[in-house]
Amino acid sequence: MKKGIHPDYRPVVFEDASTGKRFLTRSTATGARTVEWTDGNTYPLLTVDVTADSHPFWTGAHRVLDAQGRVEKFERKYGKRARKES
Repeated sequence: MKKGIHPDYRPVVFEDASTGKRFLTRSTATGARTVEWTDGNTYPLLTVDVTADSHPFWTGAHRVLDAQGRVEKFERKYGKRARKES
């Protein structure tokens, strides 16, 4: 890597705003707040809105759309297509 042109890549703690779960990873992001981690070191703390701990896809709380209902809604809005006879 070329010296002096890349941002500082260091350990950072991310905190999920809705669940409060924290995890340590590496990032170029910076923050003014710090937190002491379980290893005794102090790291920058960044709060994020959504992580895998709170995202509906990963928690199993996501809704499954009814495909049949979407087809009926489309047909009500645009009308039914006539079927082709072969």
